[in-house]
Amino acid sequence: MDNSKEIEISVVAPVYNEEGNLPFLIPKLAEVLRGLGRSYEMIFVDDGSSDGSRRILKEMASQYPFIRILRLKENRGLSTALMAGMREARGEKIVTLDSDLQNDPADIPRLLEYLDRYDMATGWRRKREDTWLKKISSKIGNGVRNWLSGENIQDSACTLRAFKKECIQEIPVFNGMHRFLSTLVKMKGYRIVEVPVSHHPRKSGKSKYNIRNRMVRSFIDLLAVRWMKRRALHYEIEERI
Repeated sequence: MDNSKEIEISVVAPVYNEEGNLPFLIPKLAEVLRGLGRSYEMIFVDDGSSDGSRRILKEMASQYPFIRILRLKENRGLSTALMAGMREARGEKIVTLDSDLQNDPADIPRLLEYLDRYDMATGWRRKREDTWLKKISSKIGNGVRNWLSGENIQDSACTLRAFKKECIQEIPVFNGMHRFLSTLVKMKGYRIVEVPVSHHPRKSGKSKYNIRNRMVRSFIDLLAVRWMKRRALHYEIEERI
């Protein structure tokens, strides 16, 4: 790929101790992006990994020149890693996904197609391949979020999304925002669509989330989002003289 070309698509993937998944994710992701026929970059945000993820990313970058690596000084969480990568993105369109291979890169072209009619296409993991406890906590979490926020989003925490870069330029930034990204973007007047996507069981590594950090923290964040939504400014200019 000619690195001097203007980047059209930026893929952002947070990484935290995913040494067993990266060697499989990157080639698969590269194959999908090549098929788009558009210029692209991959931005991997190493969120303070303590395993061999950093080494593997550097090795893969020598094979794939379109890879960029951001290494955070310490583990700061998914929201921070996502925002750090999105701020570095040079593409007009941004795709985000997890690096644990549970999101399928093959869904990316379909999500991008929706950006002709919408500003953000967010994945809906209709058939979750998770433990029963994770499925239940996610279902309850989505229900509570929709009830208190007045939304009707099926899967607010799915990381697999495609959107125009302008969507995230002025949204509020806080720890936990990844669970409410669709709502925050809608609050700015952008058009959102949910698209069913594949979801695969984790083959390597461990999930970074549990009931406590899913339910308790997200509920506190939800109250803040509810307040912001209710207090948002709405107006139309009728005439300029």
